[in-house]
Amino acid sequence: MTVERPRRLRRHAAVRDLAAETTLLPRHLIMPYFVTSQPDERTPVASLPGVARLGVNQLLSELERAAKAGIRAVMLFGVLQEDRKDASGSSAEDPNGPVPTALRAAREAFGQDLTLMTDVCLCAHTDHGHCGVLASGPHGATVDNDASLPRLAAMAAVHAGAGADFVSPSDMMDGRVAAIRAGLDGAGHTDVGIVSYAVKYASAFYGPFRDAAGSAPGGGGETQAWRPPDDRKTYQMDPRNVREARREVELDVREGADMLIVKPAGPYLDVIRSVREQTHLPVVAYHVSGEYAMLEHAAAHGLLDRAAAVRETLIGIRRAGADLILSYHAVTAAEEGWTDA
Repeated sequence: MTVERPRRLRRHAAVRDLAAETTLLPRHLIMPYFVTSQPDERTPVASLPGVARLGVNQLLSELERAAKAGIRAVMLFGVLQEDRKDASGSSAEDPNGPVPTALRAAREAFGQDLTLMTDVCLCAHTDHGHCGVLASGPHGATVDNDASLPRLAAMAAVHAGAGADFVSPSDMMDGRVAAIRAGLDGAGHTDVGIVSYAVKYASAFYGPFRDAAGSAPGGGGETQAWRPPDDRKTYQMDPRNVREARREVELDVREGADMLIVKPAGPYLDVIRSVREQTHLPVVAYHVSGEYAMLEHAAAHGLLDRAAAVRETLIGIRRAGADLILSYHAVTAAEEGWTDA
């Protein structure tokens, strides 16, 4: 009887690399940044160890660091001062806002060496923290899907005009990809792509991000009857559903998305796999703030090996089918050799 010996392919590191089915390279990683209007600001985010809100001058130094580490793409999120916010999120269309200002500076500094992506959503711009504008409904304030679409399209066009390669709508309004595509094309930005948050769950893992971006929902409103809900469950997806994710993907592909994001990543590896099998478009998984913070805090308390745990986590997301991973660990992973190159 012949004994089968799979261990022959595990004998030492060189052999294991030859037989590896999944790779993790710096080019597979996208680094997110929080951008503010104060040029020299660098304010650490308490709930996200190692992450800071950055003014444009500080951002440029971080982008240089990312590029040297081999990171090829970044995602910019705007952080607005409270006095700039209003019910309609009008500051989202300001060509001199934090993100457009950062885009122009980054494009001048790096040319085409970095792919510049931007988040398109009203949540950081509204005084109520929701991802669209509000309207009065039979049960109080509600997010008005169709009234939000022109605002999102206008925001995307401003980012495109400032130098974005891709705009990334994260709002989860129905029809927003088509509205943004039409707005971009109408403004002459036919080469600017859409990386759609096609599958975004109403997750418990977003807390540190909302702290960083100042975008927690539920504020605003003059009366109790008008006060909006304190969660986003009426437009973000139910964590119990996966067939619904496939429907969202189908719609966004039909409307003109160029890449698709699944968010969060770790608790939804089955969804990443399902989306990967459904579409030929690149699939991006967002390893979100809560997932990042759990690893950082566990490592800080000596509960796990940080490098090994982060690498295993990112490899697991790639193995599930993600072509790219949006992660706050991106630059550190590339710098510290937690990738395969």
